[in-house]
Amino acid sequence: MAQDLLQRVQTDTREAMKSGERELVGALRMLSSALQAEHKEGEGDEVAVLRRERKRRLEAAKAYSDAGHDDRAASERAEAEVIDRYLPAELSDAELGELIDSAVEETSASGPQDMGRVMGAVMPKVAGRADGGRVSAAVKERLGG
Repeated sequence: MAQDLLQRVQTDTREAMKSGERELVGALRMLSSALQAEHKEGEGDEVAVLRRERKRRLEAAKAYSDAGHDDRAASERAEAEVIDRYLPAELSDAELGELIDSAVEETSASGPQDMGRVMGAVMPKVAGRADGGRVSAAVKERLGG
């Protein structure tokens, strides 16, 4: 699957080059490079790569904005938006709640002390469609933590 995503990014890069979209080409090349590095390492978790790169861009945008460099902040936010195009759709709160309920039932969790077991059961089901922090907060709330 990583190869499919990488090929899609490379195809989109060629199309952006033909249409003269320099900023888009730069963002896609960065993304392609990150995906290729992940593939060479044998990890193959392209969603994790996308999320990591998106998070880096948003953190950089905040830092630039805080420092008064609004032009650079806008550029970083634009790159994050490019990455968003390739991420799977986010789970709704209701869908996430159902997965957590299922994991709680599966693990026979009864309180905050079981959070690790529930997280271990729910994260593979989430499959990159929700941020780990969001999942953790929802599990903590569900377990009464």
